Amino acid sequence: MLLAVLFSNSEGNILVERFHGVPAEERLHWRSFLVKLGADNLKGAKNEELFVASHKSVYIVYTILGDVCIYVVGKDEYDELALAEVIFAITSTVKDVCSKPPTERVFLDKYGKICLCLDEIVWKGMLENTDKDRVKRLIRLKPPTDV
Repeated sequence: MLLAVLFSNSEGNILVERFHGVPAEERLHWRSFLVKLGADNLKGAKNEELFVASHKSVYIVYTILGDVCIYVVGKDEYDELALAEVIFAITSTVKDVCSKPPTERVFLDKYGKICLCLDEIVWKGMLENTDKDRVKRLIRLKPPTDV
């Protein structure tokens, strides 16, 4: 199961988070742990350079894309290889939505669309879609019709 997908800025402020199967009382611990992990390791990292960490049966893959840090946490069948596929789908979709690796401002301007994409990629802790073109088609909003 994918336990968490989290986006933060370079200062460690959370921009987007999705937890699946993580009790509410553990979420603060995960937030601070992931942000500290990124602060320790992502300084000077190249865009989309993947970093991997593990603790007991939990795997973490994280990267930086523009000014945004992205963390994906999984367990069981979502090992570091599966998480690399998840994070690739997320980064390629975010780049597509923002037209380039995003600054924090561009990311927040496109917040709604990024959340829709994230929901199409990961749903209830499972990887749903990895193709950015398919995700783009699925999030296309249709105008309301008069019935």
